[in-house]
Amino acid sequence: MSSSSDVSAARSVAFDLLRSVLARRKSFDDAMAIHDGFRRLPTRDRGFARLIAATTLRRLGQVDALIDNCLEKPLPKAGEAVRDIIRMATTEMLFLGVAPHASVDSAVTLVETRKLAKFKGLTNAVLRRLSREGKTMLAEVSETRNIPDWMLAAWTEGFGADIAERIAGASLREPSLDISVKSDPEAWAKKLSATVLPTGSLRRGFDGPVDAMPGFAEGAWWVQDAAAALPVRLLGDIKGKRVLELCAAPGGKTAQLAAAGARVTAVDRSEPRLGRLRRNLARLNLEAETLVADAATWRPDTLFDAVLLDPPCTSTGTIRRHPDILHSKNPEDLPKLTALQDRLLANAVEMVKPGGVLVFCTCSLQAEEGEARIEAFLAANQTVERAALGPKDLPGLESCVNEAGDFRSFPFHLAERGGLDGFFAARLIRT
Repeated sequence: MSSSSDVSAARSVAFDLLRSVLARRKSFDDAMAIHDGFRRLPTRDRGFARLIAATTLRRLGQVDALIDNCLEKPLPKAGEAVRDIIRMATTEMLFLGVAPHASVDSAVTLVETRKLAKFKGLTNAVLRRLSREGKTMLAEVSETRNIPDWMLAAWTEGFGADIAERIAGASLREPSLDISVKSDPEAWAKKLSATVLPTGSLRRGFDGPVDAMPGFAEGAWWVQDAAAALPVRLLGDIKGKRVLELCAAPGGKTAQLAAAGARVTAVDRSEPRLGRLRRNLARLNLEAETLVADAATWRPDTLFDAVLLDPPCTSTGTIRRHPDILHSKNPEDLPKLTALQDRLLANAVEMVKPGGVLVFCTCSLQAEEGEARIEAFLAANQTVERAALGPKDLPGLESCVNEAGDFRSFPFHLAERGGLDGFFAARLIRT
């Protein structure tokens, strides 16, 4: 933040991003990608704008509880944009450690510049009160207020109240930057000022454009959450084997498979998403056959040694990275997604050679999209059996193997190192 004008620009962009997600139902990534002003901000201010908007999205339940406590009556519909400005300033003061006078003054200025001047006095009054009493008031508001009721209820039913509360808290933390390398992780950890996790992924903080970091242009590595990198490893030694990846885009797992020496066929129904996958592989100097097809109905001419299926899901395990999920997903999404997952599983198993491996994974914290899908599939299908995971399959993450022998990570796993995305994976063998 190099000047007051830069700060105003960053906050103005943060407001636009927040409105795009909450009022126009854009994803947070899309909102940033299409905002010209966001891309033009200096690197530090771009990070500040993203941090304000992302943290506001994560903490919206708590923030709204505090704001409502300061309002004598609800804001009119015309005041929805004003609420977003107050939300941002409240987030700055109470969660980002910004000086109250800077947050309050900037919010009042933003209200004026957005032609909402009639709300100037209300904005100032609410924020002045929160600058004095906000921390005390916040202590009475649980972090679970930030999680939609249906989502929290599902976590509680699936994993118990204590785990659900821990998931909620850990999902609200700012994530680290995780990196998968093609080779020599120790050497690249030094070059990137990163640490090597027990899983083999590298971890470091966000401090500038990813594409400007050493090794990116040369194709030495790619960004991939440490938990997302684990399902491929459950396939075992795949060097020289024919491996099919279904629902493959954007390609992090495809890159892993190719880097491990597999002969990869990557299938996805979206040509634009496969285009992104191909560009990623080209940068990494890795090869895979790519095919646009519906994985729920497509069949290959010959069977594969192994199949990896990462179907569409609610993605609730990635809330740390995609806080818009808290506001874009709803319980009505689940029946459609689980039905699709069942169809994809039923088709995927038909593409594996007898004795071959099928790994099913989702970046979801909903048991309906993980544990329940596999139990239902095994109960209905006599041609597969579970290949239970053991401690040697996930060194350093033994606690992520559940009682059934499947992989289940929570955002609080590896908390001392920055946490993990929520993920589920099951390894099956076709008999």
